[in-house]
Amino acid sequence: MNEMTKSMKGVWLTGHGELDKLDVRNDIPVPKLTANDVLIRVGAAAVNNTDINTRTAWYSKGDATTKDASWAGIAIDFPRVQGIDVCGHIVAVGKNVSNNRIAERVLVE
Repeated sequence: MNEMTKSMKGVWLTGHGELDKLDVRNDIPVPKLTANDVLIRVGAAAVNNTDINTRTAWYSKGDATTKDASWAGIAIDFPRVQGIDVCGHIVAVGKNVSNNRIAERVLVE
């Protein structure tokens, strides 16, 4: 893995609820890579219905105050960075991923 900063900018979801549960931060820890991971420097991101529905606990099997308020019916850990619709460049790779992937443009949806 490349040498890089230990923190990143992003939006933390701090719990289920309205927009006040979103916190724009500059000090979110960069995720630690496992063997098959890549780290993407995001150039653009989108908010989709899953992001909104997770924040509002729409998927909950009971109510938002319980720990089942997710699509899978399992507890969600907070804070968390949401968003799976991104594009950017790979900036680091896990040990099982070729270093040739670094700088590759990617789209995740």
